[in-house]
Amino acid sequence: MNNLSKHALLHWSCLLATVAAPFLFPDFNTQLATLWLMIIVALTWDMTGGQMGYNSLGNIAFYGIGMYVAAVVTIGMVYDVGEYTNAFGGGVYKFTDAQYFTGMAVGVVAAGVFCALCALVIGYITFGLRGPYFAIGTLGVAIAAGELVSNWDWVGGGQGIALPVYPGDLDTGKIVFYFLFAATGLALFVFLKWLYQTRFGAAINAVRDDEEKAEAMGLHTLRYKLFTWAMAAFFVGVAGGISAFQLIHFEPLETAFQTINLGIFMVVCVLLGGKGTLWGPVVGAVLFHFFKEVTWTYLLGWQWVALGALIVVTVVYFQDGVMGYLMHRKPEWFGIRVEQRAAGNADTVTAVDGANSARAE
Repeated sequence: MNNLSKHALLHWSCLLATVAAPFLFPDFNTQLATLWLMIIVALTWDMTGGQMGYNSLGNIAFYGIGMYVAAVVTIGMVYDVGEYTNAFGGGVYKFTDAQYFTGMAVGVVAAGVFCALCALVIGYITFGLRGPYFAIGTLGVAIAAGELVSNWDWVGGGQGIALPVYPGDLDTGKIVFYFLFAATGLALFVFLKWLYQTRFGAAINAVRDDEEKAEAMGLHTLRYKLFTWAMAAFFVGVAGGISAFQLIHFEPLETAFQTINLGIFMVVCVLLGGKGTLWGPVVGAVLFHFFKEVTWTYLLGWQWVALGALIVVTVVYFQDGVMGYLMHRKPEWFGIRVEQRAAGNADTVTAVDGANSARAE
């Protein structure tokens, strides 16, 4: 079986598993939906951190902004937002089925678009920083965003916002939210698979490898950085918008702008799976989510210790992640054909083809 057939079989198998999962494991639909959320945020973080070389710690800001934008749009289409949030725990506000689904559709799209625009504006400031200064700067943006929202009474302040409950059977609602996350994740994966094979993908890789040389070759590096971060922010914002309806009630610091939870988890997923690869964030998200569910269930109280140990082991022994380790040990799995020849007493291994395609995978 050639590599093209193997890739097609892998993709179709993943698609079949995605469709069948909520029906085969109905008791775990919420966890499965969270898995797709982890895949989405890991893939988007790798767009800037792995493919472009700019390690952001502030992508969680777009997740929180997306949640609030989706909620404000949904509520604002029917009621006054200020009155709705002030009446938390008091007034009764009802949404018809049509109002709920229309608000969800418009709100999720608006969340993605607004987050992309925010990324363009923020990027003009933060992309003037390099290395750890960029990471710290973006982290500051995320923390500041959470604090600002928590003190903004019009959107509920520290008490957060309560959205209407999914109309209909709650088990059906869990399946609906699962497929919303899954559809977003699959669309993102297909989009990135195409993007990384274009001139745009080569350009952001050039920024990662040597930004000064890329600029000397005529690349408008700031433009590529801004558009890459904006595209990542769009998908994170969409995921945040879906999460707002799934969670029903959320508040700024512990749920929306959860810097020390989801903001760190997305980075760990990419490091675990392998930076700068298409499948690395996916593999890392699956492994990390399974690890998190097991430790949070059976090692409650020690889960953060286990997480810290996982990060140390990954950084020390798997610096290229699972995908990098497998590429080194099993290059033939990724279409890399090698020939080994003796040169005196030493063996020399030479990769003769397939390296570029393997990197894209």
